Amino acid sequence: MRSSDPTFPLFPVFSLLGFILCTIPLTWHVQAWNAGTCAYMIWTGIQCLVEFINSLVWAGNVKNVAPVWCDISVQLLQGAGLGIPASVLCISRRLYKITSSQVASSTRRDKIRALIVDLCISVGIPILGLVMHFIVQSHRFDILEDVGCYPATYNTLPAYFLSVSWPIALGCASFVYSALNLRNFYRQRLQFAQFSSLSAMNTSRYLRLMILSMVDMMFTVPLGIFIIYSGTKGVPLQPWISWEDTHFDFGQVHFFPALLWRFKPSYRIAVELTRWSSVFCAFLFFALFGFASEAKKHYRMFFWFVVKPFGFKPAGPSAPKSPLDGYVIYTLFRQ
Repeated sequence: MRSSDPTFPLFPVFSLLGFILCTIPLTWHVQAWNAGTCAYMIWTGIQCLVEFINSLVWAGNVKNVAPVWCDISVQLLQGAGLGIPASVLCISRRLYKITSSQVASSTRRDKIRALIVDLCISVGIPILGLVMHFIVQSHRFDILEDVGCYPATYNTLPAYFLSVSWPIALGCASFVYSALNLRNFYRQRLQFAQFSSLSAMNTSRYLRLMILSMVDMMFTVPLGIFIIYSGTKGVPLQPWISWEDTHFDFGQVHFFPALLWRFKPSYRIAVELTRWSSVFCAFLFFALFGFASEAKKHYRMFFWFVVKPFGFKPAGPSAPKSPLDGYVIYTLFRQ
């Protein structure tokens, strides 16, 4: 059936590109022991891939053709909704350690300890959020035409404390860290090259991560509040009676044709912002890291790996460049 989505096939194309762009830089970020950036790419890539599949399967229909997939995908979407801001919190927290002149982890034991903390934030919080969401999950899932499987949340007061407000809380924590990062960065800009060199992170990568945390600082909390407001506008708040009342007839599935869920402008805005936000996150990350020097180096390595069986070989090594990145940044700030 033909999709009634005005952005079709633009959205599935961009969501697939978002998934690909998240997987490209993943390998060399894993080598850097940076769990925050890796978790950001994984969660964003998962959401883009799930929404790509859903937008194709349920294009122009609301048939429950893959109930097991919906059970899985709504959990992945719910997890990604927490995993992305939690990953940015890990990034902002790591930057704070650098800008506050704390020596970065150097020994393997220190790196493992830092990795465990980051995983507890970027993976543990989303898992805990899924458990909490089940308390206020009113039925199995919803199916929105042109969108696909969608998490179902009972609009009751406990839902805002147990599930709905978590991305905003994570965004507020990242906001605090990002503000402290900017303050520390301004105060210690003359020593920037020095404390950047103490970490496992070069100057260019530090600045890109700083930009990523600043974008999060500007958008996560306001956008999260707006999505909650738009999605619940005009929906009466139901009283919490009991676990049995909330989960009564839990196995039911609600179907929403496009004409119905798009009829309400505020809900339509909330749905579209939610699914397009993952695409934006993917393109933002690739714009910051996909054209970096280390990324270009890996692109060249992959290219020559592919063409080598056909007899092509790279030219001789070019003259090495002088490692003046940190000194140049230091000089610019001093002026």
